Amino acid sequence: MRYEEYTIEGRNAVLEAFRAGKTIDKLFVQDGCHDGIMNTITREARKGDTIINYVAKERLDQMSSTGKHQGVIAQAAAYEYADLEEIFAKAEEQGEPPFVFLLDEIEDPHNLGAIIRTANLAGAHGVIIPKRRAAGLTATVVKASAGALNYTPVVKVTNIAQTIEDLKKRGLWFVCADMGGETMYRLNLTGPSGLVSCNEGDGVSRLVREKCDYIASIPMKGNIDSLNASVAAGVLAYEIVRQRLNG
Repeated sequence: MRYEEYTIEGRNAVLEAFRAGKTIDKLFVQDGCHDGIMNTITREARKGDTIINYVAKERLDQMSSTGKHQGVIAQAAAYEYADLEEIFAKAEEQGEPPFVFLLDEIEDPHNLGAIIRTANLAGAHGVIIPKRRAAGLTATVVKASAGALNYTPVVKVTNIAQTIEDLKKRGLWFVCADMGGETMYRLNLTGPSGLVSCNEGDGVSRLVREKCDYIASIPMKGNIDSLNASVAAGVLAYEIVRQRLNG
């Protein structure tokens, strides 16, 4: 289900959004605002495990498009998030072993949208993103996905490393790209699989890297040493596609 608004401003509007069941990615609250209605808003936010950021009034002024934020701005998802079971149901419906993308701290909404688009075209059954230190399903992500969000479930989880452990118990094997890994052409990437993509600036976090079954390196012959996150995800994804087609 698509939501019409992305940014919601004003105390009553934000409270009504929570009570109407809107998916709120982040809540920005002015430092020092702890009156009755603001406490109600933050209580509703915690019920939905929404990230709450306490910021200076100047920050809210910069974010506001109306100038009437009343000390609170909510960032609503442009699309509703799915749950993990939807991904498995999609794979079963298509008669295929599950194939998912797990994104580790992808903060650029253009990259997130591009990766969701690639995931759809590569036949992935869903995309998993973390709640913190990552872009949510903003209007920019929707545009960059070029319609892929209509077909590709996106799940938001609290902990990527723990989610990998949980999915391993359901038979998935995980691969991430790293320069120190084995050349991707030498790996067996068929079967139920998860592709871990990361923020190109910091790379895959140590904990997530340790959870992966395979570390794949992408051959590069140029003068620089890294690919854009969405491009790297696409290259590795299509090696998985190639192996599935030839398997």
